[in-house]
Amino acid sequence: MAANNRRMSGKKGAQVGSGGQRRRGLEGKGPTPPAEARKGHKKNRVANAKAKQVQRRPAPRGRGGKGTSEMVVGRNPVVEALREGVPAVTLYVQQFIDNDERVREALQLVAERGGIHLMEAPRPELDRMTNGLNHQGMVLQVPPYEYAHAEDLANAAYDKGEDPLIVALDGVTDPRNLGAIVRSVAAFGGHGVLVPERRAAGMTAGAWKSSAGTAARTPVARATNLTRALEAYKKAGLAIVGLAADGEHEVGELAALAGPVVIVVGSEGKGLSRLVGETCDFRVRIPMPGGAESLNAGVAAGVVLYEAARNRS
Repeated sequence: MAANNRRMSGKKGAQVGSGGQRRRGLEGKGPTPPAEARKGHKKNRVANAKAKQVQRRPAPRGRGGKGTSEMVVGRNPVVEALREGVPAVTLYVQQFIDNDERVREALQLVAERGGIHLMEAPRPELDRMTNGLNHQGMVLQVPPYEYAHAEDLANAAYDKGEDPLIVALDGVTDPRNLGAIVRSVAAFGGHGVLVPERRAAGMTAGAWKSSAGTAARTPVARATNLTRALEAYKKAGLAIVGLAADGEHEVGELAALAGPVVIVVGSEGKGLSRLVGETCDFRVRIPMPGGAESLNAGVAAGVVLYEAARNRS
């Protein structure tokens, strides 16, 4: 009877068990992060020290100047930027981050590329760096783009024994358009892209991605004053050809595209600005029998570049 009392004296209801902790402890946790990402590892401390030095070091200015550094924020954007080969200085990863497949892929891409520092940072620090954006625990620092000088584009062509083929952008503010134009310039044998310093798209991570890697070999120059830069090209013997819906010439009929030329593309909405339009030697239109009023700036540049390449061949 005493034994029965002992058996029945336990607590009522479900008993506390492991709650699956032992089973979960046996499950895999994915590949081991690179040494640079493991807190406490010697390579992690070295990478952190180098990254701090990079942050403190002022960026030198080249002849064309440099842009400002940029932060790519969020797991998907960071992974996409790394996949596309966007230049990067440092990948910041939040402490105790959930190690999902995007985090693992980002760490793997950084390890494969090399030259990118890995730093572990607490969430408040990432919040401060991104001004409170939803970074999801991952931030990629993109270094300032080093722009060429306007005259470098023409000189590079002459050094190859070729007539310069340059695209200048007037009022194009979408980095994706800039990236697409860089890609077209590379595809059709052009020698570079010229953009204004103000009120224009620059070589951001978005432009790099749209260029599909061609930005690594196609220079982009930046001009303080686009009109003056175009006038300097004219004095050097380059024809200035502006795209305009009411242009006097059709793009397929302009012989000037076969020689040294600068193709000027305006914004989709406003087209060429007044001063830039007055600087052009020729204003050409793209015939559109379908009746569309205008083309995307990247598409329009591609059409004219194709005609230029066809005339040159």
